Amino acid sequence: MSIYLIRHGQSAFNAAFTGSGDPMIFDAPLTELGITQAERARETVRALGITHVICSPLTRAIQTARLIFPGHPLQVEAEAREHLGHSCDVGLSPAALKENFPDMAFDHLPDVWWHQGPLNDHGVPEEPLPVFAARVKAYAQELHSRDTRSLGVVCHGHVIREMTGSDPDNCDIVPLLP
Repeated sequence: MSIYLIRHGQSAFNAAFTGSGDPMIFDAPLTELGITQAERARETVRALGITHVICSPLTRAIQTARLIFPGHPLQVEAEAREHLGHSCDVGLSPAALKENFPDMAFDHLPDVWWHQGPLNDHGVPEEPLPVFAARVKAYAQELHSRDTRSLGVVCHGHVIREMTGSDPDNCDIVPLLP
């Protein structure tokens, strides 16, 4: 089985973040550049023969997956979510996601599917790095155990870095090796 990790396109948070201070853009959507990046990635991904697509429930990942895989069924999995450290990593409830993406299923997600814990100075819960690392390690093992010929996972930079050691740009495609 082949597994390809695909980082989402540029989000409004990515465009606004300068490295100091959280711009407070919750569940950041794609920018116009992010849309263009996803549309460009569609051609590259087409050649990979991906038969099953998973995406994070964060809006930027869903938007990217829909642009790269138009008309393809998407399985939303909370385990593919980003490390929570900024406002953009706080998600929407399944009901709000359903309003934004009415043709998709979110009823399998709990009302709060992102990390809950102590809040930082901006009022955003922060997922401790050991908790994140353990979550991602378990998810990578679970992905490898699936019986799918070719799998695409539209997710996030920190997830891909934790699984592969690489530091992907927006819409980069990184194979997940056993």
